[in-house]
Amino acid sequence: MNKLIQTTALTLAFAATAASAQAVRTEKNMSLELATQIAAATVAACTTNGYAVAAAVVDRAGSVRVIHRADNAGPHTLSSAQAKAFTSASAKNTTMAMMEGSQKNPAGANLVYMPGFLLLGGGVPIKVGNETIGAVGVGGAPGGHLDEQCAMAGIAKVQDLLK
Repeated sequence: MNKLIQTTALTLAFAATAASAQAVRTEKNMSLELATQIAAATVAACTTNGYAVAAAVVDRAGSVRVIHRADNAGPHTLSSAQAKAFTSASAKNTTMAMMEGSQKNPAGANLVYMPGFLLLGGGVPIKVGNETIGAVGVGGAPGGHLDEQCAMAGIAKVQDLLK
């Protein structure tokens, strides 16, 4: 009888441990240093092309890690960069692709009404493999496609760190 109780207790302990392990997840996220490097490289890429922009980097949850604003960038660039970064991180997609998709799909047109979403080019997810760990959003270049190019250049500068 005592052996049966010990075996049952041991089995229950293993089952509880297995259930607990499945309930806890490990997720990658970005450091402040990495976010700062991406924001700085993004603003530098736009500055090189003559665009005064703001770049916002958010973590996987869409929370702001860093915002850099170039000299002479308009005040609106801050909010647009942040909204693009949030939108991209949240959807794990570029804001340009989301904008184009919403224009082609009538049901997708409602995305513009989601709080915090901005469907203009310039938001790009930051990935490690297939896992989105955040996003960078850019506002201020004369076109969303140019904002997106700067964001891609900023991410490219740190690509070796995203492994």
